[in-house]
Amino acid sequence: MNFKILHLPVFLLFLSLCITGQTLAQEGTIRGSIFEKETGEPIIFTNVYLYKTTYGAATDVNGMFVISRVPKGTYTLMVTYLGYDTLRMPIVIKGNEVINKKLYLKTSTISLKGISITSTAHVESKTETRTSVVKITPRQVKQIPAIGGQPDLAQYLQVLPGVVFTGDQGGQLYIRGGSPIQNKVLLDGMIIYNPFHSIGLFSVFETDIIRNADIYTGGFGAEYGGRISSVMDIRTRDGNKKRLAGKIGASTFGANLLLEGPLKNKQRLVMEVRLSFFL
Repeated sequence: MNFKILHLPVFLLFLSLCITGQTLAQEGTIRGSIFEKETGEPIIFTNVYLYKTTYGAATDVNGMFVISRVPKGTYTLMVTYLGYDTLRMPIVIKGNEVINKKLYLKTSTISLKGISITSTAHVESKTETRTSVVKITPRQVKQIPAIGGQPDLAQYLQVLPGVVFTGDQGGQLYIRGGSPIQNKVLLDGMIIYNPFHSIGLFSVFETDIIRNADIYTGGFGAEYGGRISSVMDIRTRDGNKKRLAGKIGASTFGANLLLEGPLKNKQRLVMEVRLSFFL
């Protein structure tokens, strides 16, 4: 009798460890990528979640997402984004499993009278401290009134706080009091030294080839060394992977031609020709 009582705490500890190990082994992970079905372009900042649960995530700038530590069971995976049809897919989680999905969204053809959307902070905010940074997408640029008929990144920057443009000597940009030489402009990692046209109304970046742009007005890391005022990190999109497509536009101040399509080695190509003139 005394022998059993003496070893009871040891038995309970062993039983607790077994239950904890079994519980951890029953959690799975769902990861994957979201693309636009018509073009194959990744869809950024898309909401991906398990229906009627608190498990979810948002896609990054490459259209990738990760939902981790999901208990085993049967769920409905949902992908929702404004302008696209909602995607629903059954998911079965078996203990200690990683599920990979490659999903495609169709452009929505339903016109809504009004909609209210709320979402949690982007997944990067949980692992990174990014102060004084503004994220810009082509959709945001196209929403502002365009001078000359074509939306442009330079016009969007002028509505941001602390940004001043002047039209002298090819368009000068002043951010938070810093001189133009203290601003750094990157296009896919390459430094662009003269990013703005004369009078400062237009940039050399065509809106249709931009995937996203991060504007740092302070607090940027050492990888952006060499400037003390601001950094513009602009990323271009990959292009249409399905077919050859194009676009042509003209306005009072300029004209542009955009061509995109797959190459023989299945890589993607975006070629943009822009002609600018001033009256």
